[in-house]
Amino acid sequence: MKKLLLAGAVALFGLSGAQIKTGTLYLSGQAGFSQEKNNNTEIKNQDFSVTPTMGIFIAPNVAVGAGIGYSGNRREYVDFIVSPISSESTRYRSVVKMNAFTAAPFIRKYWMLSDNLYFFGHLEVPIQIGKRTLDTQLEYVSYTYGYYYSESISLEQKYTSFGVNVKPGVDYFISKNWTIEATIGEFGYNNMKIKDHENGTDTFNFGLNLSSVTFGVKYIFAK
Repeated sequence: MKKLLLAGAVALFGLSGAQIKTGTLYLSGQAGFSQEKNNNTEIKNQDFSVTPTMGIFIAPNVAVGAGIGYSGNRREYVDFIVSPISSESTRYRSVVKMNAFTAAPFIRKYWMLSDNLYFFGHLEVPIQIGKRTLDTQLEYVSYTYGYYYSESISLEQKYTSFGVNVKPGVDYFISKNWTIEATIGEFGYNNMKIKDHENGTDTFNFGLNLSSVTFGVKYIFAK
């Protein structure tokens, strides 16, 4: 599967098109925040990320660079059960947090569609070094016997992840120095390894998904 991804990337980046000058520098970045709450299941999700990026064209229409940033995720689950038979109640609350420093070296190839619009293929190698924490609290109450029990559990795990992604996208020049870019979906592979665990977790992503569209603004130091 990894070889298939790399072969596809080589074929994609081997094409040619209109030129963007060698030596052109650009700055870009992405920042995002999302929050979701399910009132039926009491599940809450929060995601945050910020990734400034710098690139340089090493050949006509071919740029290399890297994005370096930070990402965080918080997931909370609450469950409350009351037994009508035994007059007992149980409350369970779990919070999982993930925080990581990220880096994503990349190579990008452009093809001109019109005077202001370019299509690009983006090959990146995302890397994460982070920490995952789990905080769980259990409360049990028996109203019949006047019994109360509480227990808290905390767990911390360090992890690393490594991947290979290919992302298609478009770049629109709104002026000589400013562009708006968007990527739609991704084709890739990722491996996440938790410290002291023997095996990691492999994830494969394939598809052009409108729900995973990302937008960014780029400043080009045009000559």
